[in-house]
Amino acid sequence: MSKISGTRISGVFGSRTGKLYGKVWRLSVPIMLANLSVPLLGAVDTAVVGHLPDPASIGGVALGSVIFSFLYWGFGFLRMGTTGFTAQALGAGNDDEVRAALARPLLLGLLLSLALVALQDPIAWIALWAVEGSPAVEAATATYYHIRIWSAPAALVNFTVLGWLLGMQRTGISLCLQLLLNGTNILLDLLFVLGLGWGIAGVAAATVIAESLAAAAGLALVLGLMKRHGGHWDLARILRRDRLWALLRVNLDIFVRTVALLFAFAGFTAQGARMGDNLLAANAILMNLFTFIAYGLDGFAHAAEILAGNAVGAAQRQAFRSAVRSSTLCALGMSAAFSVLLLCLGPDIVGLYSDIPSVRDTAIAYLPWVTVAPLLSVWCFQLDGIFIGATRTAAMRNAAVASLLLFIVASWLLVPAFGNHGLWLALMIFTVGRALTLGVYYPALERSVTRPTQSE
Repeated sequence: MSKISGTRISGVFGSRTGKLYGKVWRLSVPIMLANLSVPLLGAVDTAVVGHLPDPASIGGVALGSVIFSFLYWGFGFLRMGTTGFTAQALGAGNDDEVRAALARPLLLGLLLSLALVALQDPIAWIALWAVEGSPAVEAATATYYHIRIWSAPAALVNFTVLGWLLGMQRTGISLCLQLLLNGTNILLDLLFVLGLGWGIAGVAAATVIAESLAAAAGLALVLGLMKRHGGHWDLARILRRDRLWALLRVNLDIFVRTVALLFAFAGFTAQGARMGDNLLAANAILMNLFTFIAYGLDGFAHAAEILAGNAVGAAQRQAFRSAVRSSTLCALGMSAAFSVLLLCLGPDIVGLYSDIPSVRDTAIAYLPWVTVAPLLSVWCFQLDGIFIGATRTAAMRNAAVASLLLFIVASWLLVPAFGNHGLWLALMIFTVGRALTLGVYYPALERSVTRPTQSE
């Protein structure tokens, strides 16, 4: 067994049950903390431009951030696919493949980022046409966009490095890089906007510099880890046609799955907007709460990704079952804690978001849906992580598309009859549908674990 596959892998597969649960928490907590730093950055971006005399700056940052959220969320497959392939290579003890699992998506990310920069003008035209802001807001958005687009190479490098580090079980380093990225961004926001008076251009420039610094630091740390773990750079291995095709296939499946999720959540927002300003604002508050919950539970999905991928790479079915059971039970416990928290303090938490009585009361009326959401959605989060770790992404793609169709039918039937309650019920049906459809594929996935994998 190679250097990589020594104590780390034996620690996963040879540990007692209690130690495995502890490992799940050690992997999950840094990811949860890193995830929660993301909305904090968005709050600081909004706060600094909120002190500018031109209110269009707030709208410009908000719309610009939405544009990049859609762009970069669509390229999130670089993170997810890299984690799965890396975890499998680690489980198989294949040092050279661990290196190749980083090099291939880095090359793909470089090509994609160059395409984004080259096509920035038509992308901007389509995006500004879609958001339909006022002339002042569109001008501010364009300023933000044309500066921040130059962070694309660094942003996609960060996705890939993060995915590789998670696959290598280095979640502490992932947390440090995320804190470096968001902390630098916040400090530069304050310097450029409030200190130097650069306005919305300063917000965008802060992001470009922070992304670039994090990418450089991440690559340096990754190279250092590789020297310690051994292995060699093998160009022939990196460019093997079957491995490149596997990477493209997995990433395309994840991309289609992500687009299906985007359509579902966009449809939820659009239908809520047609119900009036109060309901739109109330749903925005509740969806923000749901997003925080998802960020928290995502840590356990990442743990499932890592441990399941290790087990698939090592072709150990019992280790796979243990990884699924331990990560899911931990996630279920956390989801129950979220539900209890919202049951006890939900109205007070809603009150922190808005002091407008009509918005607050409307949000509280629909709060029970978010209270039960953790218990209903935890299953699809976990199954997503398991299937990503195993790189069985065709099942994820099919499940997401089928669940989107289910959401469309459910909302078409339920919203006219039950209004916003029907809309939230349709969203819950969507999350449960994702779990049920993936559950259909799960037995075959478990049976396949002892077969040779692509990382062997």
